[in-house]
Amino acid sequence: QVQLVESGGGLVQAGGSLRLSCAASGSSSSYYAMGWFRQVPGSDRDFVAAISSSGRGTKYADSVRGRFSISRDNAKNTVYLQISRLEPEDTALYYCAARKDGQGLPRSTTRDYDYWGQGTQVTVSS
Repeated sequence: QVQLVESGGGLVQAGGSLRLSCAASGSSSSYYAMGWFRQVPGSDRDFVAAISSSGRGTKYADSVRGRFSISRDNAKNTVYLQISRLEPEDTALYYCAARKDGQGLPRSTTRDYDYWGQGTQVTVSS
């Protein structure tokens, strides 16, 4: 079992930046691939970014490439999502997810992930 706790969300003006964190606890969490997704009420949970267990492989949604950066610190069992040049369209509940199979290319669909956090809210004002 892996427990995931997100933090770092908040209210920010358009053009600003945030860094989201996802702290993982439980056995072997550093071997898991990790991902970030986001969801607005009434919509599906959308892929944002993913990173392999080693950190060498990353993948981004087209809508955030160049503005978002995913990274991880396996010594701290923490994954980060650095968000810059925020837009009102980035407003959502951001979820962290873990995939037990950390090998291979980062995955971008919700069904590929085994564990989920409770989410952290990001609200961008125009």
